[in-house]
Amino acid sequence: MQAGEVLRRAAFNTLDYLKGGKMNRLIKVNTAEIVNGITPEYEERRLNAILDYAKEHCEFYRKYADAKSLADFPVMKKMDYNNHREEVFSDEYSANRDQLGQLNTSGSTGVPFTVWADPNKMDHIYSNMLAVYELNGFRMGMKRGEFRVWIDGKNAISKWKSFKNNLLMYDISNMGDEYLGEVCRRLEKEKIQTIVAYSSALTALTSYIERRDVDIAGWSVEMIYSMGEALPQSTYEAIERVFGFPPVRSYGNNENGFIAICIGRDPRYTIDLYNYYPEILKIDSDEPAEPGELGRIVITDFYNRAFPLIRYDTGDTGIMVREEGTNGRRHAYFTEIYGRRGSLLYNTKGDPLSIHVFMNVLIKLEETVHQIKCIQWEKKRYELLVNADPEKINEEEIVSLYRRYLGDDARIDVTYVDNIPIQASGKTLVCEQKCEDYL
Repeated sequence: MQAGEVLRRAAFNTLDYLKGGKMNRLIKVNTAEIVNGITPEYEERRLNAILDYAKEHCEFYRKYADAKSLADFPVMKKMDYNNHREEVFSDEYSANRDQLGQLNTSGSTGVPFTVWADPNKMDHIYSNMLAVYELNGFRMGMKRGEFRVWIDGKNAISKWKSFKNNLLMYDISNMGDEYLGEVCRRLEKEKIQTIVAYSSALTALTSYIERRDVDIAGWSVEMIYSMGEALPQSTYEAIERVFGFPPVRSYGNNENGFIAICIGRDPRYTIDLYNYYPEILKIDSDEPAEPGELGRIVITDFYNRAFPLIRYDTGDTGIMVREEGTNGRRHAYFTEIYGRRGSLLYNTKGDPLSIHVFMNVLIKLEETVHQIKCIQWEKKRYELLVNADPEKINEEEIVSLYRRYLGDDARIDVTYVDNIPIQASGKTLVCEQKCEDYL
């Protein structure tokens, strides 16, 4: 336990106490509701509250004044919100935007998007973050190293905020060996206790540590949180080998906050029903998906009144199950998160393929291939973008690895490239859907 951690925790608790203890109450309630589930009464009350508020205070939703249920409201994508920004804005907050929080998404789907959040929603985002962290052993004040593409004026944080939150920025624009070596030296020197990173960055980091036999005996890392794209099982196991403990898988976005978290070794993502009402809708329509069916992840945020996100299509896909405990409380889990619809590929039989497939193949090729990306152009036609020296790889072997998952009758073309750019979000797209039949 570091002195900086203890001091920050004491400062946080003191300030919160002087302000009435709201944050600690929210953290405790949020944590309990994730673990124990929510009551049907709470779910109905919170859902009705945000729907009624939107109908009264948002021009866009006034046209749904007669709506009887959530299903009567439209499903909204980023572009829909951008096209109706002023109409969605609550009339209680639109004139005071400088006092609101701004939640920016970098546009990894090609649609930059800003959500304004009122102070209560910002409190819920912070308490939600601490709740999901603490469920896996995080201690308030621990020094965090967060890996992403940091952009000045957009998501980069000030020196004061970095100091106050004990958070250090690690840029992942370049994940080459030279830079990873510097990252390892920083992690040790700066005594980072918790790493928060996209799974592609974690894959690159653990691979580097194992390949270079990096001595981490002097490191202070106690916890690792994976965010963004799905964490391959091979990386999960590599992290446990290297660090001696398993990483924590999480799911969320910049617009809402953390939405689901894996607790302990449970492979399911426990959904935060305290803050959100989740739906899984069919891939090609706004009808509810069948139980166990892959569909689009759609979220209604209970607490953002400044800019209500009602039936927000996150752009991600997954499978969800709902359960009711013996105490009558409700639980929901994502049993699989496939990621962006634009990165959801299908084999030649039309079966969806988890992003794990492509990330695991990449792991097998890491000794000879710098980068590789699979694009689906037609139902049976694919292209591999390969960043590697053609004279040092076995192209037939690479194609064979992909054919195993895509299908024996798959047409697989190989194109050699000098670089496959990391997205502005910091995510690496290992697959991309370009087939019009699936978009």
